[in-house]
Amino acid sequence: MTCPGYLRLLETGELPKRVAALEALLEGCTVCPRDCLNNRLKDEIAACYSGRLPIVSSYTPHFGEEPALVGTGGAGNIFFGNCNLRCVYCQNYQISQTHKQQIKNQVTHERLAEMMLELQAKGCHNINFVSPTHFAPQMARAIAIAAQEGLRLPIVYNTNSYDAVSVLQLLESVVDIYLPDLKYAEDEAGYLYSKVKSYKEYSRLALAEMFRQTGDELVFDDKGLLQRGLIIRLLVLPNDIAGIRESIEWIKDTLSPRVAISLMAQYYPTHQAATNQRHILLSRRVNETEWLRAVNVLEEFEMENGWMQEFDGAAYYYRPDFSHAETPFTDIRDFQQ
Repeated sequence: MTCPGYLRLLETGELPKRVAALEALLEGCTVCPRDCLNNRLKDEIAACYSGRLPIVSSYTPHFGEEPALVGTGGAGNIFFGNCNLRCVYCQNYQISQTHKQQIKNQVTHERLAEMMLELQAKGCHNINFVSPTHFAPQMARAIAIAAQEGLRLPIVYNTNSYDAVSVLQLLESVVDIYLPDLKYAEDEAGYLYSKVKSYKEYSRLALAEMFRQTGDELVFDDKGLLQRGLIIRLLVLPNDIAGIRESIEWIKDTLSPRVAISLMAQYYPTHQAATNQRHILLSRRVNETEWLRAVNVLEEFEMENGWMQEFDGAAYYYRPDFSHAETPFTDIRDFQQ
């Protein structure tokens, strides 16, 4: 098994330095591109409605991720509360956009470390932090604590990609596997549907930094479980709001045609997309024509690695109770053959 990077950083004494540098960003918060400048160390609440301590809504073995993350024991998912985006179609809006309720789920860094160790003891194959951007410093501190107590699993950074490059640079080797969503190919969609400026610019800068750290190689253990690498998730949205073609072309031309892509069909209208007429373009599921068009782009641009969800089972990828939802994935190469 490949040794997680944070263990090497711990051994050399570099890990505490990284944690300190990350936590310093909280004093005038620049943890994400919003650059709120609030002093979160004094519990001044930033745009993500988060302060000094992490918020954990749920943690559990999860079986709805890509096959190389799930294995037989599941991914060790830790769902952070709140978010630095405000996606009008968020499938987890009950935890990402209900900050008054989520404050009740605030935990200490030590408790977060215990959660990681519990998931390891249950047989999970990795620690998968879901929506970690706004809690990256807290995550790093908890990893340092858990590593000293026996954590040995790869760390997955499961992000919306609205990340600061300076933070990602400090997370190099702290994170083993990057699992970013590339939500949009245009800034206008990012502003309309996720309420942030310059999503295209910041997400592409973030992905370029992740690629710099990992390259296009996926490193597996002898059981086929992912130990290190980058998987870019592309969620197909109705009416081509995500700009799948543009994103795949950018990935191929700027990163590599060998970068692993996870093409997802799981979209369904929820939250404001299901009720607000302003978002009528998002008020239905993706149809089969839209899905096949996205799948064909993978073949057209000769993308070589990754997975795609089977269209019929897509709605069951995530469930609100975070239970063991299963969604079939097909290897991209199976489709191209």
